Amino acid sequence: MAGHSHWANIQRKKSHVDKKRGKLFTKLSRAIIVAAQHGGGDPDANLPLRYAIDKARKASMPNDNIDRAVKKGCGETGGDNFEEILYEGCGPAGVAVLCEILTENRNRTAGEVRKIFEVHGGNLGATGCVAWMFDLKSVFTIPTSAITEEQLFEVVADAGAEDIQSDGENFTVTAAPEVLDDVSRALAEADLTPVSAELSRVPQNYVELDSSNAKSVLRLMEALDDNDDVQNVTANFSLPDDVMAAAMDAE
Repeated sequence: MAGHSHWANIQRKKSHVDKKRGKLFTKLSRAIIVAAQHGGGDPDANLPLRYAIDKARKASMPNDNIDRAVKKGCGETGGDNFEEILYEGCGPAGVAVLCEILTENRNRTAGEVRKIFEVHGGNLGATGCVAWMFDLKSVFTIPTSAITEEQLFEVVADAGAEDIQSDGENFTVTAAPEVLDDVSRALAEADLTPVSAELSRVPQNYVELDSSNAKSVLRLMEALDDNDDVQNVTANFSLPDDVMAAAMDAE
């Protein structure tokens, strides 16, 4: 889980920066709109919508914004129709990168994402060039202060969890995509509130970065994440502890 958890930790820290909040709300609104478009506006009957709303609330997105996004997705207030696209590419040091896109203008977004890759020493690739290096998983992040690893295993094992790893601050629980709701219920019954609970693409193998190339990779990730049309960006890199610490401390 190195590449996934390292970048996820950096994203969580950066999401609290005020200048990022507007962009974050834009991304969260789009996720809610698309979930409502596909499955309707009832979060009890639409699991992706429920998780999109939960993620928005954890980011302190106002309820009015959430309600407007749901209504847009249901066609009550009009709005853009967003297309879901997966862009694939390679970054510095041969790192494989996936970008989950929600856009109302495929051509514009393709040009913007291609330019970001090129500026930061990477290349946008063809469909299928790196996606095979990742597995779709249910991923849950639980604070280590809330429970021990042994106790957490007892909570999630019967619900279908496959693995638990710790970075010291959080446990990362992975499971098959189809048991996302089962593991969520098990956590709720144990009075555990995840920092995040989502479907995510997890790398099968990792590229170990050193101080000479880590900065270039992180700059690429940051630039992609900063694009309004990029909902999620995932890469198969692993960071040494000192480089990770420096990245977490950086403004």
